[in-house]
Amino acid sequence: MKKIMIAVLAILALTACKQNNEKAISDALQQQRDSLNRIINQKDSEINDMMSTMNDVVEGFRAINEAQDRVTLARSDEGASSADRIRENMQFIQQTMQQNRELINKLRNQLRQSSVNGEQLRRTIDNLARQMEEKDAQLKQLQADLQAKDIQIDELTEQVTDLSHHVTTLQEETTQKSQTISSQDKQLNTAWFVYGTKRELREQRIYDDGKVLQSNFNHEYFTKIDIRVDKEIRLYSRSAKLLTSHPASAYTLAQDANKQYILRITNPQLFWSTSKYLVVLVK
Repeated sequence: MKKIMIAVLAILALTACKQNNEKAISDALQQQRDSLNRIINQKDSEINDMMSTMNDVVEGFRAINEAQDRVTLARSDEGASSADRIRENMQFIQQTMQQNRELINKLRNQLRQSSVNGEQLRRTIDNLARQMEEKDAQLKQLQADLQAKDIQIDELTEQVTDLSHHVTTLQEETTQKSQTISSQDKQLNTAWFVYGTKRELREQRIYDDGKVLQSNFNHEYFTKIDIRVDKEIRLYSRSAKLLTSHPASAYTLAQDANKQYILRITNPQLFWSTSKYLVVLVK
């Protein structure tokens, strides 16, 4: 009986030991699973953070490309509005480029500090950095083109200003010449006439001692005419005699219904060629 009891106790002891070992193994496995889950969650979080940053960089490149297109379109336009659009888009591009540089540096730091040993991620970041270098080169060329256009616009503006000044000067000279020509033309086509009795003409010293226009006569007594327009002079007298010399073939003296004389100048240029003053003696 005693032997049986010893055997039973031994079996119970072995069973308890086995249960303890199984529990210890289960606890160890659970700890491993928890640790692995924490590692996985940490890597997922790090990868998600890097992917979010990477998406921000890609979005930045997309916005930069769109702004470049807007600048290219605005370059073909003229006026202050296009210049304002170019300036606004170039400022936006510069700001977005700076943001992308900071995001790429952030990606490098994230990868360096993370537990992820991702060669593909490293190559992707390097590719983004190369895109930044290419974009920098494109923008430098774009800025150079814009500066060249500004220089060209300045040169054109200067040329237009010079041309406008030259045109203004020419216009002033033309106006002066036109005025001079008009004045000369007016002088060339201006004549003076007077008619009066012998007493009236003597009083004005127009007819003095049988001579005409020899003394210091009164110029204000004459009437000024335009020989191109005024070709008929009514003398209001039944007696008329020209005291100044004019070609007989260039005029006629005819009487109207009241027997008063009318001087009709048939050839003005010939008539006034000998004298621009006409003196007619009437009674």
